[in-house]
Amino acid sequence: MKIDCHVHVVGNGTGGTGCWYRPQGVTKHGAPFMLRSVGLPRQALRGDLDGLYAAQVLRFVRESSLDAAVILAQDSPHRDDGTKIEGAGSFYVPNDHVLGLARRHREFLPAVSIHPARRDARDELERCLAAGAVMLKCLPNCQNIDWNDRRHTRFLERMAESGLILLAHTGSERTLPVLAPKLADPRVLTRALEIGVTCIAAHSGTGTMLVDPDYFDVFAEMTRRFPRLYGDNSALAAVNFRLRPGALQRMREPELAARILHGSDVPVPVTGAVMWALGMMGWEEWRATARIANPVERDAAIKRALGFGEETFTRLAGLLRKTAG
Repeated sequence: MKIDCHVHVVGNGTGGTGCWYRPQGVTKHGAPFMLRSVGLPRQALRGDLDGLYAAQVLRFVRESSLDAAVILAQDSPHRDDGTKIEGAGSFYVPNDHVLGLARRHREFLPAVSIHPARRDARDELERCLAAGAVMLKCLPNCQNIDWNDRRHTRFLERMAESGLILLAHTGSERTLPVLAPKLADPRVLTRALEIGVTCIAAHSGTGTMLVDPDYFDVFAEMTRRFPRLYGDNSALAAVNFRLRPGALQRMREPELAARILHGSDVPVPVTGAVMWALGMMGWEEWRATARIANPVERDAAIKRALGFGEETFTRLAGLLRKTAG
């Protein structure tokens, strides 16, 4: 099975989904471009965004060379004492929304989002496991989650026992408000890995060129110490200068290539223009991918053109926990 491990869900709460979208800062200016990237008009922000967006992503997956996509919930930021940090997030997607979409559509695999400091965190974890969650998604630097905090030990132990994968943002973040910049370091996953949780370092620790710290070397070194650590190549085909030619070369070397998973980061706009400008793709390859209207398939085509093998697309299927569904 070929899987995109990193597809965002967004919504404005139409139909009682519980989603909300309140872009601020850079996110506010980028919202129209993200909508355009998935073929939706700006007016969708005030219409049935939940239904329109989900239908578009479902169509993209069905019309792509992939079989499924992991769709991501988004919890609110919380303080270490478990209280919610009001007004700190740009969007919210409840677990029930992604779980419901996955029940209705076999092409969707649900990744829930639970801040481990929440007072109901362990109860919510059990509920989501029973409902078929295959992954837990978080942005440590944006949601204020330090997985090395020993107060999260029981939560991580249950994740390891259940086989629930932890997909955690690593590296720079320029589309959401950042609360704790130091938590962009992949070493935030150290204790989870020591406990036995299979972890995916989203973006493989890469940072926006000339702006933010880059942790790719840290990620690569950690893969040698932790056999359960993987990285994804999400957002590497976005206009953010995340990927350097040297990092791409290392990602394709056999030892590290065996730890890389395919991810798109939809609805972040996808293009091969930066790769072509940096000499990582030929002109014809870039133009061929630019003609693909489907962003899920365009991203997959760019990754293939960059030299990522088919194992990148199929590797996740062997890591997912077995669910009743």
